[in-house]
Parts: sequence; C-alpha cells; structure tokens
Amino acid sequence: MEVKRLRQSIEKWGKNFSHRIFTADELAYCEAKVSKFQNLAGRFAAKEAVFKAVGNQRIGFKDICITNDKHGRPSCKVLNNKAKGIIIHISISHVKNYAVAHAIATKKA
Repeated sequence: MEVKRLRQSIEKWGKNFSHRIFTADELAYCEAKVSKFQNLAGRFAAKEAVFKAVGNQRIGFKDICITNDKHGRPSCKVLNNKAKGIIIHISISHVKNYAVAHAIATKKA
C-alpha cells in the first residue's frame, strides 16, 4: 500500500473515508503516532490481506480490527462473528512510502 495514496484519500474524503475503513480503536491508535499515515496504511494493507486469507466475502473493513499488544506486535480480531473458528496471524511493516502486510488464517483446534 502506498502511504501517499491513503493519505490523499483521507485528505480528500476526510472522516467519511476513514470511518468507513477503520474502527474507532484503530483511528485512536494511529492518531497518537507521529507516523499516523504509515500506521493507517499498514492497517489498510492488513485488512486486505485478511480478506484474501479468510476468503469470506461477507467480511467488511469495519469487521476487522487490527490492534497492537504492549510490545507493539499486531493482532487481528474479526468482529461480528464473521470468522468463527478461524485464527488470523498478521505481520505489518511500513516505511516512509509503503506499507505491507501478510495474513495467515488457520482453523481453531
């Protein structure tokens, strides 16, 4: 994901865009960061990776919440019972201009 492209979308459409894509927790976390748009781009990339890993076409952007633990490790929660029985592992990386994410979906044992 190009950080610049996400930033332009948010600047053009404002809260209409960001509130359609990100949860309140995600927005609050990223707003507190110096690299706000890099973090948002990482979450956007992670959500797209989750869509592909899960393959459930009923999952929307706001059904996925990307959080970080106290050590900064990202994790994924699928809300609204849209991915019952599935555990999603994610990895996110970002630099000044780009963000990338990978997701692996496994069945709960």
